[in-house]
Amino acid sequence: MSTPEAEPPAPQQAELPPRNRFGPDLRPLRYPAYRRLFLGGIPPAVGSMITTVAVQQQIFDITGSNALIGVASLVALVPLVAFGLLGGAIADTYDRRKLLMITSTGIAVCALGLWIQALAHSPSVVVIMALMAVQQGFFAVNQPTRSAVIPRLVPTELVPSANALGFTVFGFAVLGGPLLAGILLSVTSVAWLYAIEAIAVFAVLYAIFRLPPLPPLERTGKRASVLDGLRFLRTQPLILMTFVVDIIAMVAGMPRALFPDMAEQTFGGQPGGGWQLGLLNAGMAIGTLLGGLTSGWLSRVTRQGVAIVLAILLWGVAVILFGTTSLLWLAVFYLAVGGWADMVSATYRSSILQTAISDSMRGRMQGVFTVVVAGGPRLADLVHGLAADAWSTSAAVIGGGVLVIVGTVIAALLGRSLWRFDSRSVTPQNTVDRVE
Repeated sequence: MSTPEAEPPAPQQAELPPRNRFGPDLRPLRYPAYRRLFLGGIPPAVGSMITTVAVQQQIFDITGSNALIGVASLVALVPLVAFGLLGGAIADTYDRRKLLMITSTGIAVCALGLWIQALAHSPSVVVIMALMAVQQGFFAVNQPTRSAVIPRLVPTELVPSANALGFTVFGFAVLGGPLLAGILLSVTSVAWLYAIEAIAVFAVLYAIFRLPPLPPLERTGKRASVLDGLRFLRTQPLILMTFVVDIIAMVAGMPRALFPDMAEQTFGGQPGGGWQLGLLNAGMAIGTLLGGLTSGWLSRVTRQGVAIVLAILLWGVAVILFGTTSLLWLAVFYLAVGGWADMVSATYRSSILQTAISDSMRGRMQGVFTVVVAGGPRLADLVHGLAADAWSTSAAVIGGGVLVIVGTVIAALLGRSLWRFDSRSVTPQNTVDRVE
């Protein structure tokens, strides 16, 4: 089977197809290579959420322990953080199409292993955690690689729209994956939930194979270094500020660890979880999905740094309002507003990472992005848990929202490079040749 040929470069701004004024901006899907990448990412995204539910359910079935479910989450986080940085360097060294093939195969094989162990008569929690850890290691290389190739597949002007489409898939997966898992668990065993992810990932390998070759544009003859990437980050105040404001927003303003307590004590849910808890967990994903479905306006904004700051401030306000209400429908509404704001912020932060730096550093910066996105909410779980135990859930949530606003304003004043950033300042020297 021959390697796909690189197709002609994507057209420049003057030749862009017309924008969809209502709903999502679908123009990135006009470019065949990006369309393959996007469509190939949908089944694994849903499958991974189904597997998350399956792992939690199987560990609880085996042990009856909620604590071990938390341990499994920590075990999965460690390789995600470690390989997130390493994976970015790997993505800057080798052909990214080949890396996507290898890591996607690894993710599928791990899912297949989870399926096989679930069929065993005496499944082991240790085996489950080991397979999850290995799978997250593959994911930590796959994710920055996938993000780093987007500017090679669509014109620079459409990178925000392409990212918005990706976050739309994420919102759909977060909402639909657990729901589908719950339905399937009522009619089949947990083993078949693992099988779904394995089949889904294997099924889309051909779409990845059909991508054009994506070797590094700047061949230096040596492997990309993680330390060189961190040194580079220190010299890039704009990129550094995108990480700083995200850490502020996530650590101070992500109260998901308090949802079980609030579902029962604030919103009258039943002990051990109920539909109130489900709605709280779905709130942000609803906002993310709605934001993606109405994202046609995102590509028109050029002051992307201003948009990031304003979106995070809105996130902080939504968190404060969430902490003040005892009405469930209103709480879900506030969480949805926060999810919408987070989608806007994440879209532009990703776009800056992909367009404001050279191709030779994109993988490593996306690796840092993966670590921040994965680690921030888990650190927030600890911070909010301690604050709620010391005071109350409402005080922890409201205080966190206030800190988001104060911290973001201070960061914007000290790091003016973010506030001043205009995507029109990204010159051809900052971008790369694009292939379809």
